[in-house]
Amino acid sequence: MTDPSPPAAEPVHVIRDAAEAVEAAARLAAEFREGAAERDAQRRLPHEQVARLSASGLLGITVPAGHGGADVPVRTLAEVIRLLATGDPSLAQIPQSHFVYINVLRRQGTPEQQKFFFGEVLSGRRFGNAQSEAGTRHVQDIRTRLSPAGDGSYVLDGLKHYSTGALFAQWIPVLARVEDGSLHVAYVPRDAEGVTVVDDWNGMGQRTTASGTVRLEGVRVPADRVVPHHLTFQGPQVHGAVAQLLHAAIDAGIAAAALAEAAEFVRTRSRPWFESGLDSAVEDPLLVQRFGELGLRLRAAEALLGAAGGAVDSAIAGLTDDTAAEASIAVAAAKVQAAEVAVEVSGALFELAGTRAADDSLNLHRHWRDARTHTLHDPVRWKLQHIGRYVLTGARPPRHGLL
Repeated sequence: MTDPSPPAAEPVHVIRDAAEAVEAAARLAAEFREGAAERDAQRRLPHEQVARLSASGLLGITVPAGHGGADVPVRTLAEVIRLLATGDPSLAQIPQSHFVYINVLRRQGTPEQQKFFFGEVLSGRRFGNAQSEAGTRHVQDIRTRLSPAGDGSYVLDGLKHYSTGALFAQWIPVLARVEDGSLHVAYVPRDAEGVTVVDDWNGMGQRTTASGTVRLEGVRVPADRVVPHHLTFQGPQVHGAVAQLLHAAIDAGIAAAALAEAAEFVRTRSRPWFESGLDSAVEDPLLVQRFGELGLRLRAAEALLGAAGGAVDSAIAGLTDDTAAEASIAVAAAKVQAAEVAVEVSGALFELAGTRAADDSLNLHRHWRDARTHTLHDPVRWKLQHIGRYVLTGARPPRHGLL
């Protein structure tokens, strides 16, 4: 089925600094936490919550100060996404591509494109994405084509999958190749003729991201809505590092939420094992030990996330091959740790909370389903390869945008 268009946007606040952004994210995370389990169980798409996210001003926090935005550090952006993920990781994933494609405009957009699109963002318009394709040789085998129309504009044709954010967006950035094979991004209105957004996402986790299909059939695109993305990778860049850092932040948020819910369950609902001789489950030294182990691993993930954000910010301040490589490796380390701890903690929740936690009506398994689904983004085994080469030989990671 094709989902209806997003509801009209609320008046949009403009956030002024990093502290306000973090405060707003913590407030919204608490709000989104209410009802998150029910939305997941019913697969009720969060149109209202996405509108609240826009109205909060959080989606404009990376707009440059010269265009009226807060231009927060990347480290702050990662913390905002992590906090949102503690409330509802689907809602945290929906704007991930929004921020990625703001970065594309920062790097390769013309002054006119930046003025127009940054204005759109600050007024509450959202970017989705149409980048991944199914049935191709690999993730970078992009077959969507942007063909010249003869009047200076283009025609866009292709089929995209896993298009997180597109269903909730006013603009859909589309990855496509032109005649010479170079990669471009076309910023297309969601309601443009020839664009169909289909709600056919059926993942076991991250169930309300609506990461479905986008069909592009003869879509006309003016030249001033096309950005030469391939130029991003011709020199040192942190495009991929920023994108991957936000994925790591989502994983860290899932882990934090799962551990908090496990602790609350044990404090309020668990019985002690009879052999312990104790009156309360929270006094069981074996449970305390396991919570300590998981808490340590979560703290390590959060620390690596912060360090990686700092490395990206340092690279942006002085971009060279070396600083870009260090940023990518720092983000890879954060991604590996966050992915592993998200799956571990969300599974250990049941080990810690006991049989009662398996009651399907509680929907505690959503944490594991979300973790297992989201951590499939960009296999960490390859990140370990790049970390290993960097440590062993100093080899810089490749500039393919996924690291």
